This record gives sequence, C-alpha cells and structure tokens, in this order.
Amino acid sequence: MLNLPIAFGGVPEWTIILLVVLLLFGGRKLPQLARSMGSSITQFKKGLKEEVKDEPEEIEESKDEDA
Repeated sequence: MLNLPIAFGGVPEWTIILLVVLLLFGGRKLPQLARSMGSSITQFKKGLKEEVKDEPEEIEESKDEDA
C-alpha cells in the first residue's frame, strides 16, 4: 500500500471532488471555468517571464544610482 500525502488523494477522493464541482457549477459552466483557468495560468506565466526579463535592468539601474 502506498503512503501518499493526504493532499494528493486517490481515485475515490478525486471522483467525489469532481462530482461536487459538477454539482456546484453545472455542466454548462465547466468548459467556461476551464478556459478561464487556462487563460489565467497563461497570463501568470507570461507575467513571470516579463518580470525575469525586466529584473536585470532594474538591478543595473540601482547600481548606477548608488555610484
């Protein structure tokens, strides 16, 4: 028997979670919810990439101001 952390759960737990989500949001809202979550994740990753690109410039600017 695998001793997985409680947070991951097994097949029965995921089945119950999916049924509860289906009951709460309904069949018509699930595709819209999935699309909005996907676009949110995409925007978040894009924001992280832009922040990493901007970060070296900010470090150089702060060095120039200190000098």
